[in-house]
Amino acid sequence: MKNYTITVNGNVYDVTVEESTGAAAPAAVSAPSPVKKEAAPAPKKAAATGAEGSVKVTAPMPGKILGVKVSAGQAVKKGEVLVVLEAMKMENEIIAPSDGTVASIHAAVGDSVEAGATLATLN
Repeated sequence: MKNYTITVNGNVYDVTVEESTGAAAPAAVSAPSPVKKEAAPAPKKAAATGAEGSVKVTAPMPGKILGVKVSAGQAVKKGEVLVVLEAMKMENEIIAPSDGTVASIHAAVGDSVEAGATLATLN
């Protein structure tokens, strides 16, 4: 028999698994009992750099950040690439909607973002 600790949707369970010898008869299975243990803490969101800007640049779809092409305080022109977002195996360039200065960056390379998440703000 082997004992395992399994976390499912934040609930921690201790389970015991009986090893089979290859016999045709199935082994009896008992329901796992919940165990009061603390689950791993949720990962912290990256802190925003700088102040909030008046123009928010959001993710049009869920995906993973492959590159951040600007930094806080940098002047940008309308159509300039701010962030590269990978979604469905395609790289999508997220561009500046208007001329301005990057007030803050809310995403880092490797972050997973949801649709509508603020990636950057411009002034």
